[in-house]
Amino acid sequence: MTRRRSSYRSIASLQRDNRVCRACAEAGYPLESLPVVQGYQGQRAYMLGQSPGAVEGKERRPWRGRAGRTLRRWLELDEEEFYAAFYCASVTRCYPGKAPSGRGDRTPTPREQELCSFWRDWELRLLRPGLIVPVGGLAARRLLGLRSVSECVGRRFEHDGATAIPLPHPSGASGWLNDPANRERVTEAARLIREELARIAG
Repeated sequence: MTRRRSSYRSIASLQRDNRVCRACAEAGYPLESLPVVQGYQGQRAYMLGQSPGAVEGKERRPWRGRAGRTLRRWLELDEEEFYAAFYCASVTRCYPGKAPSGRGDRTPTPREQELCSFWRDWELRLLRPGLIVPVGGLAARRLLGLRSVSECVGRRFEHDGATAIPLPHPSGASGWLNDPANRERVTEAARLIREELARIAG
């Protein structure tokens, strides 16, 4: 049974409710996992993806599959460094299943995105991160109102007092990274992210 309080005073209490949330399933959407929620250990940066993949849904830990390995390679971080630096969340928290076309995962509907925005809004309110990294076009649109990754990757933005530096999604389902100019944008974005991580760690 989904439980949402009118207010939260700690990330621990928020996470307890998020881990058992079934709001989208109760609304009739086909989901293939329970929510993926990363334990909070004082991370100063916040990463927002689209939704968990099949591996993440099974392990209930973010960025465990191939896309996560690509992401860590871009940022030049090993697993321990990555999870220590980033509190990882996503626009929707459950694995949505495969796309009807069979290529990639299903994109969560706008209604699913709205149902899950409650958790993100409270996380940002409680964590007050110094750096936010939206990963993929959907996350950049939901958080920053940006229309495409081409217009934002490699640039800094401001979001409610935090620095936001978008990345494209590393899943490989898109051909966006086939363009050398776009790969250069990723290199620049990764450099900016490492720079910001060093700044907020200081």
